[in-house]
Amino acid sequence: MTEMRQEGLTTEQLAGVQPPQSQSEPEPERRPEPQPEPRPEPQSEQRTEEAELLDSGDRTAMTNRWRDIQADFVDHPRQAMQDADALVAGLMQQLAQTFAQERAQLETQWSRGDQVSTEDLRVSLQRYRAFFERLLSV
Repeated sequence: MTEMRQEGLTTEQLAGVQPPQSQSEPEPERRPEPQPEPRPEPQSEQRTEEAELLDSGDRTAMTNRWRDIQADFVDHPRQAMQDADALVAGLMQQLAQTFAQERAQLETQWSRGDQVSTEDLRVSLQRYRAFFERLLSV
């Protein structure tokens, strides 16, 4: 199982964004993002085993860590927020690494002149679709 918690990693670092310099500077006014209209969820192959983004052990560990963070919030809200940020950043990094490894493997096969089966490509595309649809549904 992959280590879930990355010490010191933040969503800002993952995104390559510099944190604000001072808390006293006013933030620029933001316009609300237009909200997409709800759409029906696709029925086919939505939660197939091959489209899973995390293995069950990683998913369980992350869920348990999230519950611990929520439980700690009452006594240590600031630390809970930092831990939540680190957990989300670690998850995003793990997912990005998963997709990067999958693509690198396919590209290695292509560069050697190997044929990649349509089934392998279909499974890979399903993983991308599952991730994409989940991001849009948030």
